[in-house]
Parts: sequence; C-alpha cells; structure tokens
Amino acid sequence: YYMKKGLKQPWMGMLFAVLISVTFGFAFNSVQSNTICAAAEHAFGFNHAILGGVLTILTLVIIFGGIRRIARVSSVIVPVMALGYIGLALVIVVLNIRHLPDVIALIVSHAFGWEQALAGGVGMALMQGIKRGLFSNEAGMGSAPNAAATAHVSHPVKQGLIQTLAVFTDTLLICTCTAFIILFSGAPLDGSANGVQLTQQALTNEIGASGSIFVAVALFFFAFSSILGNYYYGEANIRFITQRKWVLHAYRILVGGMVLFGSLATLDMVWSLADVAMALMAICNLVAILFLGKYAIRLLNDYRTQKKAGIQSPVFKKETMPDIEKDLECW
Repeated sequence: YYMKKGLKQPWMGMLFAVLISVTFGFAFNSVQSNTICAAAEHAFGFNHAILGGVLTILTLVIIFGGIRRIARVSSVIVPVMALGYIGLALVIVVLNIRHLPDVIALIVSHAFGWEQALAGGVGMALMQGIKRGLFSNEAGMGSAPNAAATAHVSHPVKQGLIQTLAVFTDTLLICTCTAFIILFSGAPLDGSANGVQLTQQALTNEIGASGSIFVAVALFFFAFSSILGNYYYGEANIRFITQRKWVLHAYRILVGGMVLFGSLATLDMVWSLADVAMALMAICNLVAILFLGKYAIRLLNDYRTQKKAGIQSPVFKKETMPDIEKDLECW
C-alpha cells in the first residue's frame, strides 16, 4: 500500500505483495512446522510425517473457517508461555550468575577474536546473526506494517515506537535469554544438536526432562500461532493482488502443502528457503524505505515538537504535511 500510494509505483506494491505472500505463507511456515516437529520428536519421540499431517489438517481446517477462534485462544496462551519462558531463563541466569562474565567473554571472543577474524569467522558470525535476527524480529522486511497498520493511534509515531520496542524485546531480551540458557548448560556445540533441539538439550541439562517438554509445548503454541499469523499476512496481500476467490483458495491449499513439506524437510533446507525469501523481501522494502524515510523523519519531528510543547498525547493532522495530504486516507 505505501509503495503504491507513497512511491506512486503500483508494480512495486504488487511485487512486494507476491514476495511477502511467498515468504510468510510458504517459506516461514515450513520453518515453523519443521521446528514443531523437531521439538516434539526430541521431547516425545513423535514421527515427523504423522505430526506433519496433523499440523497440515489443523492448518487447513482453521484457515478455511475458524481462524478467529484460534486467535482468541492464542492471544491468552502465547503471552503466558512467553512470560514463562523469560521467567525460566531469568531463573537459570540467576542460578548461574557467577558464570555470567565468562559467558559474555566467550560470546565476544568467539565473535570478534583474532582467530575468528583471520579465519573469516567474524563475517560468518555477523551474517548468521543478521539472518536469524531478521527472521526473529522482521525489522526492515516490511512485514510488520501489515499488523501495525491495523492499530488505532492518534499519531503514527506512537505505533512506530511500539514497533521498535518489539524489535528490542525480541532480539536483545528473548534471543539473549536463549543464548545464555545454552551456554550456561554446557550443551554440546559440536553440531550434534541443532535448532530447537539444542535449546531443549540445554534446558534438560539445567532442570531435567521437564525442560524439553516445556519447550516442545511452548513452541507448539508459538509456532502454530505463527503459522496462522503468517497465513493472515499472505491472505491480506493476496487480496491486495486480486479479489478472485479461487486464487485465495489455491493459496490456502499451497500453504497447507508447505506446512507438510516443512515437517518432512531438513533443517538446512527450510532455513535456506527462508533466507532467500527474506533477502528478496528486505531488498524490495529497503528501496521503498530509502525514498519514504524522509516522511518518517518529518512525522517524528512533529511528534517530538508536540511532546516538547507539553502535549501528553500528540495528535497527527494530515494538514501538517500538505504535499502528501491528499494521499493520507487514514487521517
């Protein structure tokens, strides 16, 4: 929408709508189903094919009819699970607080040490961090506006600040908690366990078998609600592209197929697909940001001016930006 209206480039908006539909509906959902199956296999010994089939059926049933009911349930369960995970991570950090300086030193030395620099390890560490960070917080990809644009706020900067807080919380809080859990636990980093199974092994070392079960259960709610959210992003953009119902139905079936594919594919395969799709999305969106960033700066200045004037809740009026006033349909 902002590419079509802001840049006056409808083709770019259409291209981005296709990219986000493919990235979230297909690539990201295959990662989520792969993660659910890997966690369930480690905790309960479930077969990937059987669980993948169940996930596929659940996904298709919900996206063809009952997504709002699941959304209400997820809105209660997911925050509880998230707080539980953060609380568990903080307990582990407190119990191992004497090792915290050593763990931080280990992270810094392995990321920026001379040995790693000479071996090209710094570049690899940064690249891996950027890819996984991008998947985790989606900053700069252009996906967050699909959710943020539904918020009702008096000034767009308010929602912008909320979005930046989300990036901080996700990356610097939750991801760091996971890193500390793994490094405190002494879980093997030799590649024998990857992805979510490494976190499960770490929690098992710290608190016993219940740790692996907790991660599997929590991840089911996190990842399955993400599958539904990813589908919603895709559906919204499919509707932007076309109003033909058969296209949407075909998209739903393909989403279900990718959930099944992800449950059967290897970890490297699904992440490779996600990395390529994310990169294409980010490139397209960053080009738009480059040209539209000046409006964001003007909005931020307007917000700060009102705050300095003592206005507790700044209000945006489109008349303050007369050059684009006619294009601001929501204000």
